[in-house]
Amino acid sequence: MTEITHPATLLLEDGTFYNGKAIGKLGTTTGEICFNTGMTGYQEIFTDPSYFGQIMLATNVHIGNYGVNTEETESDYIKISGLICKNFAENYSRKQANGSLTDYFIEDNIVGISNVDTRAIVRHIRNKGAMNCIISSETSDLSELKKQLDKVPSMKGLELASKVSTQKPYFFGDENAKYKIAVLDLGVKKNILKCFAQRDAYLQIFPGDTSFETMMKWNPDGFFISNGPGDPAPVYYAINTVKKILEADKKIFGICLGLQIMGEAVGISTFKMHNGHRGLNHPVKNLITGISEITSQNHGFALDKESKGIENIEITHINLNDNTIEGIKIKGKNAFAVQYHPESSPGPHDSRYLFDDFIKMLKNK
Repeated sequence: MTEITHPATLLLEDGTFYNGKAIGKLGTTTGEICFNTGMTGYQEIFTDPSYFGQIMLATNVHIGNYGVNTEETESDYIKISGLICKNFAENYSRKQANGSLTDYFIEDNIVGISNVDTRAIVRHIRNKGAMNCIISSETSDLSELKKQLDKVPSMKGLELASKVSTQKPYFFGDENAKYKIAVLDLGVKKNILKCFAQRDAYLQIFPGDTSFETMMKWNPDGFFISNGPGDPAPVYYAINTVKKILEADKKIFGICLGLQIMGEAVGISTFKMHNGHRGLNHPVKNLITGISEITSQNHGFALDKESKGIENIEITHINLNDNTIEGIKIKGKNAFAVQYHPESSPGPHDSRYLFDDFIKMLKNK
């Protein structure tokens, strides 16, 4: 295990800066700062493709204390652009771990900063909103860091799904399973695929820019539109594909970015949230059953309730913290989606029924 003791600087877009200790690889990184309130699951968070282009601020005071396990990743490499935390554990204690977070970060070229007042930073960006930032363990010259930071594009209008989508189709699950699901990969998490496979489904995962016609050659029973990073509005290729799936009246389910893409496909605008939802304890109410769920969330954009096209959907779930849309059904179609992550286990399995609902939809030929 490699231990690093080196100074680092964090500079926010509004000029606020913090000095701390370097973690991971020595270097400089940029991205949109966001915070996650989860107490555990840092490895799943770091490898979630939806965080691509973002620098993660962990609100839990200890990060790295249970090491890493290669079986607990959501993708094939770390997707966050950097990490900000209070205490970064160089040593770890867990029988199942097969390495330290320090070595894991160095291997994947991840730059970070620790020993900063994370509560103060969270309070600051809660008030000011999500913004770009830069972390450097190469220079503490604020004027030089600001020059680099000024070149970083805003997350609004940024198309990132193509950066994390698979480059070629692949299969997942048992080829003799009862159902076939075509997955449009905009940054899909491994556990979503596992949840489908556990329900007797065989999956073919397609690149995000795959056409409806190409996926139909496989003759799937239904379509899944995955989670992913960035602004949904410029993901025109996926929006057009979903339009064709809906026009053909095929069965379709979406999660997170998948919900936003589905909304855009029926004419609903999306907007960039002040801070977004990222954590393991967001309360969501199912308006159909009246039951509330404790959900895992990771998104910085949402459907606009005041947008034209809103009449094309039924709102099925709402966030009890801010009343934003968390679930929809497309009127007159076999299509639904949720903004949160039912494959995660915050409740622990409050929302897994959504996978069962989709499988029931596929049963009804």
